[in-house]
Amino acid sequence: MAEKNAPGVVITGLGVISPVGIGKDAFWTNMSAGRSGIGPLKSFASQNLPCKLAAEIVDFNPLHYVYQKKFLKVMSRDIQLGVSAASMAMRDAGLCPGDVDPDRLGVEFGAGHIAFSPDELSDAARDFQSENPQDGYPRWGEDTLGKIAPLWLLRQLPNMPACHVAIEHEARGPNNTITSADASALLALQEAMRCINRGQADVMIVGACSSNINPLDIARISLIDSLSRQNDPEQGCRPFDRDRDGTIVGEGAAVFIVERYSHAVARGAEIYCDVLSVGAGCDGRGQENGTRGRGLVCAMNNAMRQAGIVPRDLGHINAHGKSTRRDDWVEARAYHESLGTDTDRIPVAALKSYFGNFDAGSGAVELAGSILSLKHGELPATLNYKHPDPLCRLNVTREPQRLRSKVAMSVNRTAMGQSAAAIIRAL
Repeated sequence: MAEKNAPGVVITGLGVISPVGIGKDAFWTNMSAGRSGIGPLKSFASQNLPCKLAAEIVDFNPLHYVYQKKFLKVMSRDIQLGVSAASMAMRDAGLCPGDVDPDRLGVEFGAGHIAFSPDELSDAARDFQSENPQDGYPRWGEDTLGKIAPLWLLRQLPNMPACHVAIEHEARGPNNTITSADASALLALQEAMRCINRGQADVMIVGACSSNINPLDIARISLIDSLSRQNDPEQGCRPFDRDRDGTIVGEGAAVFIVERYSHAVARGAEIYCDVLSVGAGCDGRGQENGTRGRGLVCAMNNAMRQAGIVPRDLGHINAHGKSTRRDDWVEARAYHESLGTDTDRIPVAALKSYFGNFDAGSGAVELAGSILSLKHGELPATLNYKHPDPLCRLNVTREPQRLRSKVAMSVNRTAMGQSAAAIIRAL
């Protein structure tokens, strides 16, 4: 492996809120013990929904984490999770207000579709009803519009997590939101590295958040994706298993403090890992490119080339592992094309088996899993993996195992073929 003379961009803080646990210690303890966060849906009645299982976060109270509490009324659950995880990460990094020049502190966040309840608009919609549509329009402008909360839209905008995080921590540097579904977290990390390497910031708050625990979201996802129809949590999310029948919705957020290595050393920060590279790609046009996962192949090849490593240097892969038949097949093909014969050797962990899939946030929580795996020198088992799919042929972890390398790759891919791969190294 061609080692760098010195790390460039490092991760010094981590905050995670997930169905497996709130906080990095609870998250790692439960995952290393093989405790799943998937169970029967409890937040609302599920008898009329196609999927009866979900990965829900319990005992989460944003009042414990959000500093600017007056803003809670305009924060959806997604935003609350992201802002709370960011506060955890800043504390974990040992950063207090004033420790970083606000103009040199930035935010890069991944976010996706933020659902809302029909109840929020029901009064206005009811008043708008009329046998003669023309009668409804004057009423809408004169009276009905006033029944919608003036700040209602602020709860739904995907750029609001980054805005609220910046307000919480007086981050006046670069601020951007990536909305590329499952790949958003790693793409946000890539852009944060660019900001630091361009000299625009010393420290970046990077993460992603999302929640699909919403009846409308579950109904919507069931129409465009494959949700498991199982009632047994152990049969629900089974990445790369021959008998998998779909994924499970969930919720969560993870945030990382990313900073210039020299800046971290100067302030005596504890360093989790060096971010060697982030590669990106897209399937492009044509069915063959999609079925072969060309975007993911490009992302992995680009990441390895930038990092100066070859496949045999990888200690483990943190897979996208969505647990749908098509997505897992495409992902496995991409590994074989990019990594060649090393695919059979490299351990693969699919952490969605613990907490399901939830758009942008799941990629961030998975990256947190890889970072903590490097810290503890152990790779968790992939849950519910009992019957290997002969069309995947991967070295999926069945039991926890000690890591034999300090280098890991975490990957994510969207249904439309946007892909990202991050390579990190424990120091």
